[in-house]
Amino acid sequence: MRADRVAGGAALALALAYGWSAWRLEPGFVSDPVGPKAFPLGVALLLAGAGLYLVLRPDPDPPWPPRPFWPRALATGLGLVLYAYLLRPLGFVPTTALAVALLARLSGAAWPRAFLLGFGLALALYGLFGLLGVPLPAGRVWGG
Repeated sequence: MRADRVAGGAALALALAYGWSAWRLEPGFVSDPVGPKAFPLGVALLLAGAGLYLVLRPDPDPPWPPRPFWPRALATGLGLVLYAYLLRPLGFVPTTALAVALLARLSGAAWPRAFLLGFGLALALYGLFGLLGVPLPAGRVWGG
């Protein structure tokens, strides 16, 4: 019961922080009548609902994650934070390739396959976003 309540409390705290950040979004020249707040606020509400459910109706005996889980979870979280900070200076393709390679490696892939997957997915996403007309950061390091 303790693990569910801890996870539910963490989800509620994350939902609150995410919702507060979304509420502060200011539209530039958005043509969408709902504005940029609608989707992140919806995600925050869903996360808060799931967290509240875990707090109020926890599983009577949930398994606590085993010890090997925690270093990988911490590395995943740190990798995603680094992704956010490195996206603008390095650009979309190298940063996404490194993030996907890290996640693949943490999931058990060998380094060569992880890097191939990372660069392949980064290039595919870059092409897809290019077709959709979504601008992506080129990176200051590479002269963009």
